[in-house]
Amino acid sequence: MVNVGEKAPNFRLLDTDLKYRELKEFLDKGKFVVLLFFPGAFTSVCTKELCTFRDRMSLLNQLDAEVIAISVDSPFSQKVFKDMNKLNFTLLSDFNREVIRLYDVVLPDLAGLGLRNVAKRAVFIISPDGVVRYKWVSDDPTVEPDYDEVSKQLEALKKEFGK
Repeated sequence: MVNVGEKAPNFRLLDTDLKYRELKEFLDKGKFVVLLFFPGAFTSVCTKELCTFRDRMSLLNQLDAEVIAISVDSPFSQKVFKDMNKLNFTLLSDFNREVIRLYDVVLPDLAGLGLRNVAKRAVFIISPDGVVRYKWVSDDPTVEPDYDEVSKQLEALKKEFGK
């Protein structure tokens, strides 16, 4: 389990271009990382959530944030999902379900459909020093994060870090 105030565990996952990416690589840019976990590409709530983050990217960029979204979908389906929705941030595939276990965001069964061990909907904000500064996790996959709260947290962190 990863909690606020703790170091965020590093991970290495494939992106939609089949390139391995690590959390450390994003933190080394000196930005805040908004790490999103979502249950599945092409689902209505996930599409709405990721498109909402897409539409807020200019604000998030002003707040020195970079968005990374993780699901257990294959990088191939994520690529189609990303292209169809013109997502302007990195999607990573946790097809082996290692990172969702590491961050303790495993949803055992999606909506009683028998879709086992997908990601819960979750948001972690990680500061450039690798520490988790904000955490929101929902056991209900139909509940979206409070987008304004994410922005408020980033604004406060930007001031705290003197950026």
